[in-house]
Amino acid sequence: MKLGHEQSSQPEKGWRGRAGRREASARGPWDAFDALLLIGGPIRGQLAIRVENGDTPATLGATLALCSFFRVHHVLIGQSSIAAALLHQTTTTTTTTPAASLTCHSPTMLVRVRSKDGNFRFEFAPNDTVAQLVAKILETSPDAEPATLTISNVPRGNETLASTLQQNQTLSDIGLKHGDLVFVGYQARAAPSSSAAARPVESTGAATSTSSGGDRAQKVWETVAEDPVDQYWRSKDGKIPRGRDTQFCKHGPNAMCDHCMPLEPYDAGYHTEHNVKHLSYHAYLQKLQPKGSKATSTTSTLPPLNPLSYKVKVPCPSGGHPNWPLGICTACQPSAITLQSQPFRMVDHLEIASVDIVDRFLQAWRKTGTQRFGWMIGRYEPYDKVPMGVKAVVEAIHEPPQLGDLDGLTLGLPWEEEPRIRELAKLASAPLTIVGYIFTDLVTDPEDKTVNIYKRHPQSFFLAGLEAIFAAKIQLANPTPSRSSPTGSFASRMVTAVLTGTEDGQIDISAYQVSEQACAMVEADMIEASIDPGIIRVKEEDRSEDSARYVPDVFFRYKNEYGLEVKKSAKPCFPVEYLLVNVSHGFPQSPSPLFRSTKFAIENRPGLEDQNMEGVMRELSRLGAPALTESGGGDSSKRSELLRYLSDWHLVAFLETTQLLQPDDIKILLQVASAADLDDTSAFNKLIHTEGWRNLMVFTQEMAPERPSASAPTSSHTAMDEDIPPEVFEQIAREQAASQGGTRGASPPQDNIRICPHC
Repeated sequence: MKLGHEQSSQPEKGWRGRAGRREASARGPWDAFDALLLIGGPIRGQLAIRVENGDTPATLGATLALCSFFRVHHVLIGQSSIAAALLHQTTTTTTTTPAASLTCHSPTMLVRVRSKDGNFRFEFAPNDTVAQLVAKILETSPDAEPATLTISNVPRGNETLASTLQQNQTLSDIGLKHGDLVFVGYQARAAPSSSAAARPVESTGAATSTSSGGDRAQKVWETVAEDPVDQYWRSKDGKIPRGRDTQFCKHGPNAMCDHCMPLEPYDAGYHTEHNVKHLSYHAYLQKLQPKGSKATSTTSTLPPLNPLSYKVKVPCPSGGHPNWPLGICTACQPSAITLQSQPFRMVDHLEIASVDIVDRFLQAWRKTGTQRFGWMIGRYEPYDKVPMGVKAVVEAIHEPPQLGDLDGLTLGLPWEEEPRIRELAKLASAPLTIVGYIFTDLVTDPEDKTVNIYKRHPQSFFLAGLEAIFAAKIQLANPTPSRSSPTGSFASRMVTAVLTGTEDGQIDISAYQVSEQACAMVEADMIEASIDPGIIRVKEEDRSEDSARYVPDVFFRYKNEYGLEVKKSAKPCFPVEYLLVNVSHGFPQSPSPLFRSTKFAIENRPGLEDQNMEGVMRELSRLGAPALTESGGGDSSKRSELLRYLSDWHLVAFLETTQLLQPDDIKILLQVASAADLDDTSAFNKLIHTEGWRNLMVFTQEMAPERPSASAPTSSHTAMDEDIPPEVFEQIAREQAASQGGTRGASPPQDNIRICPHC
């Protein structure tokens, strides 16, 4: 054991090497006496006794007796389990009583916990149990299901169910130390409405309980808040207007017939004539909903959409056998799957607000040759080229931390900054969100570096199997709120965009979504990528308890060489095209992007572009930002140039991380950056009166270089004088000051002598 001074109540971290502290080892009763003499003198504070492996009860008993003899206040630290065992043996084998006044304590350690609810820090002792740690975690996660709680020492992988750990194990026994970070995952509890619907009501009959449960579940889809574009189309009938047919219409101008009456938004003839492959989401809803009056039809008030699920129902509705994987029947197993083209799509068109957005994104690939990934920030708007269509308008591309390679990239998920970026995007003048993601797949021709290889085409693949599975996981994580689904959400509007080479060697965008069948198969863990990028492999069935997986029969249809439609089993693999939904794309003819500038350095490009406050303040000083006051003061051209500089998504996102501006100031700054009219200075006038902007201007003024007091000599060639750097003026001023100081008492210099700054 170790004996030494303990003059503070701090944890024992760093106890051995603390300055001004003396310690001694004791391996026996006489060693303890010598150790006390070695420390010597009147001990102030308290004596720390560290118990270690190998210590005997005799050594501990002798040490405690000596402490009582010398009237020393002592404290026992170290491994509490060893100390308690030795203390018990000491009190049973010796007759000394000083142990009764012993104070045992273990050094406090800090354990950090990170979950989707945030980051938390808790103080524990090494002898605290796993049950205490789980209780602390559940306090911070009220929606967590305790049975699904997992802990891990890494962000992804190595998850262990907390319920499988021995609850009486100490934190030190499972390897936790001071400062360790624990990653926590869990599944949320079931919604109260669904649980209330599942509980039978004993006081009423079966029909009453079913009706009561249905009414409670109905509130889920009736109270959900849909996107503004969904609210817009729900207020419209979506009819396709037609003009008067000069050949078949025989009626007057105020009449209507079958040849000129408006068409339904899901009319098959109109879609075939205009080359529209998929119905829009709301046109599909119009097709599913009955045409009767809501007042007379009961089914018109029920949600028409049912999310797909290929999982085994647990528990079984019949209740006649043990749950999967111990038993299965036709009531709980999913039906056979026939892959087919999805008749609708959630997003009909992808629109990039400006060519500069894509060109700026491609600069990293042009300079390094490595692939890049970015989240598309934008909004959803009505699309008039498709009946009741929806388009995703991209206003910026935010790049997360990534590691690019020549033929791929490595991306960390979940994205830690996603909540911050989503909240920041909502503050724009037109609220924005994440509408999808974009990545590059560009390989130049070895013989001609200006030509890109055409690698994605009908004879190879459009979207690789691994990319399709990744798209399905992203869509599952971002469902669309819907009043037409009993769960309150249906499908997703996340778009996958690929920048790849075209047939003529140029660069173009391809946009896709994956079908609901693909998302359901990924959710049920039924498919995986294969070596061939154009092939998806169906996994084998697994009945083990830890990783149970049921795979029903999967089929797909295709036309054989005789033009006949053939149904074939999708096991073990099938083409990835059966899971894709095409999305058109383009650029507006008259671009009016929300953010006017893309010149600021883009985030997470280390070594290529660096974001720093020095560059921001240098640019603000160049634009004369500190001198601008109200709309009437300052140079109008400088004001316009400053507003254009501030209208940059990457600049606003960077300034939020510096904490120079308060959240309210960031909101005003983003309103200025995304203003529809930059000439309207009302928002900018609010910005210059905020405390954060004033602090930024103070720092800008302090960092700005001062112009020398000595002005340039007057000359008719003012353009040449403007080219003279300020350092030359400073040198002239120093020489003039030196000459004036050195010639005191002598004859003053002649006034007609002029110095040329160019020589």
